[in-house]
Amino acid sequence: MIKRASSFLVIVFSSLVSVSLQAQELKAVQLYSQDELITMINQNTHLERIVADRCQLNQDIEAHAEVLKEPAYQFLWGDMLAWGVCVDADPVRGIGFMRDASEQGLPAALEQLGRYYSKGTLVQEDKPRAVMYLREASALGNLKAQLQLAQLFVDGYGSPYDYEDTYHWLYNAITDDKKVHQQIAGYLAALEKLMHPKAVRAARRPLQS
Repeated sequence: MIKRASSFLVIVFSSLVSVSLQAQELKAVQLYSQDELITMINQNTHLERIVADRCQLNQDIEAHAEVLKEPAYQFLWGDMLAWGVCVDADPVRGIGFMRDASEQGLPAALEQLGRYYSKGTLVQEDKPRAVMYLREASALGNLKAQLQLAQLFVDGYGSPYDYEDTYHWLYNAITDDKKVHQQIAGYLAALEKLMHPKAVRAARRPLQS
């Protein structure tokens, strides 16, 4: 009985140690906060930063993406895999992680997937799917997505029912980039030609705070 009890205690202790080690693994060192990483992603400097860090952070990034499932890290890891930055290129897994991030509502992931489907980058060109991703990103305030969505509408893709929302977002967009400002004006003028005057008036309402 004593031997059995001792064996049982050893098994329990080993299990506790295993659980403790797993818990420690989950607490992978956070390289950047979600906000810091999102800022880098929005500025399109995230891959440059990884290279600047001499590719020494791969395991931590992978842990945050695969184990902790943090959307910004899922997007970063997906981008690294898709383009072979500091890792062997694996576009299939890369797009998969981008989709995971998009399903958690990361605007940059939604915008990038929409852009890829619109242009046929890594995936087969699929304008309707591009509209779907870009519309979700646009609703979350992503200006790059809003501009691309407007272009797709002007080119004849998407639903006329979505014109008003897109016009509304662009009409209320704020930017200090003169080129982007001109793009917005051009898309507004083009969308107006596709919309009923009443819909245009409604779309010029202020954004809700």
